[in-house]
Amino acid sequence: MTPHTRALGAFYGLALGDALGMPTQSLSREQVKARFGAITALEDAGADQPIAPNMPKGSITDDTEQAILVGQLLVDGQGKIDPTELAQRLIDWEAVMRAKGSQDLLGPSTKRAIDMILAGHTPQESGRYGTTNGAAMRITPVGIAADVTDPQAFIQSVIQACQVTHNTTLGIASAAAVAAVVSAGINGVDLGEALNIGTQIAQQAESHGNWVAGGRIATRISWARTLSVGSSDKALFADLLYELIGTSVASQESVVVSFALAQQVAVGEMDAFEALCMAASLGGDTDTIAAILGAMLGACLGMQCWPESLIEQVKQVNGLDLQPLVQGLLALR
Repeated sequence: MTPHTRALGAFYGLALGDALGMPTQSLSREQVKARFGAITALEDAGADQPIAPNMPKGSITDDTEQAILVGQLLVDGQGKIDPTELAQRLIDWEAVMRAKGSQDLLGPSTKRAIDMILAGHTPQESGRYGTTNGAAMRITPVGIAADVTDPQAFIQSVIQACQVTHNTTLGIASAAAVAAVVSAGINGVDLGEALNIGTQIAQQAESHGNWVAGGRIATRISWARTLSVGSSDKALFADLLYELIGTSVASQESVVVSFALAQQVAVGEMDAFEALCMAASLGGDTDTIAAILGAMLGACLGMQCWPESLIEQVKQVNGLDLQPLVQGLLALR
């Protein structure tokens, strides 16, 4: 399997996870069960979807759109991201979303950082409160463009993409963990070993950024990978993730849940698409959890782990062709 197939698997996996989680995002687990039972295919968002009302099935959200934005910045900057330019593009992106009447706007950490930039603060200062999963959700292109076999340079690439909005130990470590799994997958490393590399890189990355209180990302990932209820009761496992780890926008919840689900695929308890559907059915920040999971699984298992018909649907609904961007990112690698 070529790096190209794996990189496409990562980016389209992110888009597919995002689209599967779109109708369930910010609903409670009980609400998801009442409306959908469990997500097993792409679904329309209802009129009362709090963030994406009436969006047609297969629609992507901010997760994929901001990952594309970061990818384009990387290609334009030949591997470098100018923090001020990233801030400007995020401001422009939100303006377009507002004009469309979308509720899918910048998340809490990114919003606060952008407000600080507009008030004249430097990019170093603006991200000092960012602890949510916004950096991790848009980091996949860095994993495609940068090679994790040089950990120091790799972590610097991650920091470039995080600093302006998530310049904290939690923000950087969680983004580094996700990017490292993607990068290792593209190198041909198997899923279990890629998850180990993600954990190691998270541990090294958390010495960067402003210290903030919160469970350590690497430690929580290691612990979450030990969680298991056996293949007999998948609903029980989903309940465990929702109740014990949590599915909020906090990176030490949602990013960690993505790793717990990836581990289940690594040990053969479920296949990639089944794990993605479970992520989309959990409740909470489902689109981001599923997007991050899709990126990690797609990088390690390649494009063929996703149902072709659903990928086609996502491409058509959103007018999405990620091929040129993925080629540009691989050329940087």
